[in-house]
Amino acid sequence: MHPFDLKSALFARHAQHVVLVHFPIALFLFGVGFDLFGQWRKKRMLAAVAYYDLLVAAVSSLPVVATGVLAWRWQLEGQRLKGILLRHLVMGLVSGALIWLVWSIHFRARRNPESELPVYRLPIEIVAAVVIALTAHLGGFLSGVNGPR
Repeated sequence: MHPFDLKSALFARHAQHVVLVHFPIALFLFGVGFDLFGQWRKKRMLAAVAYYDLLVAAVSSLPVVATGVLAWRWQLEGQRLKGILLRHLVMGLVSGALIWLVWSIHFRARRNPESELPVYRLPIEIVAAVVIALTAHLGGFLSGVNGPR
């Protein structure tokens, strides 16, 4: 491995995508948890914590998507995707979009201090959490964690 070879440094044995993906997953799930608990207990402070968790989850999802696409382009040399890898890519893009959608709902509600968070966000948050969990499950198969490669 050449020390200035960016491709080798970013996509060594432990690819950056595999390392980075845990941050938006954890932040989003904790953000949803804080939001649900804050809704149940009627605590505005928990809604604020949820907002910032969701904000950082949305921002940190960008490098995750980018490194996933780069891993496909560099490691697999852009070959046509199929099977679990294709499903993981599609669900990863949907997961990223759902994270941004949930954050944007919270963002719009925070812009107007008199407004309440809309109740319709809760089913969207639950669906997003399920999609993210399924995406991670597929990623586990690709990395060999959930079974043989």
